Amino acid sequence: MEQILNKTEISDLLKAIREGRVPLDIDDKEQDAFLACTPVNLFQLTRPDSELFRIPNFDIILDIFCRTYATSLTNLLQRNFSITRTGLESYEFQKFMADKHSPGAIGILDMPPLKYGSLIIFDAALSFSMLEIMLGASSELESLHLDRRLTTIELNILKTLLSNACHDLDKSFNQLLEMHTSLIKLENNARLVSIVEPDAEVIVGTFVVKVGEQSGQIHLVFPFATLEPLRDVLKQLLNISTTTQSTWQAVLEDEVQQVAASITALSGNITLSINQILQLKEGDLLELDYDPNAPLKVMVEDKLKFYAIPGTHNGKKAISLTGTNT
Repeated sequence: MEQILNKTEISDLLKAIREGRVPLDIDDKEQDAFLACTPVNLFQLTRPDSELFRIPNFDIILDIFCRTYATSLTNLLQRNFSITRTGLESYEFQKFMADKHSPGAIGILDMPPLKYGSLIIFDAALSFSMLEIMLGASSELESLHLDRRLTTIELNILKTLLSNACHDLDKSFNQLLEMHTSLIKLENNARLVSIVEPDAEVIVGTFVVKVGEQSGQIHLVFPFATLEPLRDVLKQLLNISTTTQSTWQAVLEDEVQQVAASITALSGNITLSINQILQLKEGDLLELDYDPNAPLKVMVEDKLKFYAIPGTHNGKKAISLTGTNT
């Protein structure tokens, strides 16, 4: 037990310190060790995940997947789903899969034109919750927690949900490239799944899925070699030059061009009162404000756009455009 100084010894110690007989400076060796540090520029710190994964902005793609897949599940199952990304980490493939003793449903995905594909994993809690919902269980019942693997029939029931995830992955990557993701196979045993070498690096996105009081996890597993070709494109994802040339503008332009519009070839018009219209009967003649020698007015959504002359083509009435209204 350490000896405790009494009152007299403490007084003598303080007097010695004041007179300079007891030094307070750190020993030179200890001082050198204390000062052996590296300066840090807080404005140039890199995000740990960007250093770890070397795939910048990939979290943006996964967040888009959260929104699109939550909407798909909500529309398909008529329940209010929410999906939140909770992790984005790097693992060795074998070590990650070894931790999945009871993974639930494992979907093996092909993602052309990318190589090696990927995995989508529903944990056991989410898999059984989804099965109950798809089979019509009440939302008020507590979810089952079964300590077993999914059967082949149960995997086939869940196949629709994992196939929908393929379409939502394509939408998420649409800003980078056009993908055609498909579900190749469903497994319930992690030991039977291999998409890369056991020691290959994989990037795993973890998501929490909530519906009512029930929740579970989804893991998206991407081999680093699958995402490496997209590294430069992802790096430029948030640049101004890329944003202004984003494919969203092209998508909007394409969609606008598919909007239906009504076209009317107007030969003339007439104004009548409600009473006159009610008095009309079969055989009445109505005089139009129309010159037979003048071109027809072609209206697009009530706006004059073209001029045309009437005629026939292949036995049907037709018009031939003669000019535009500029």
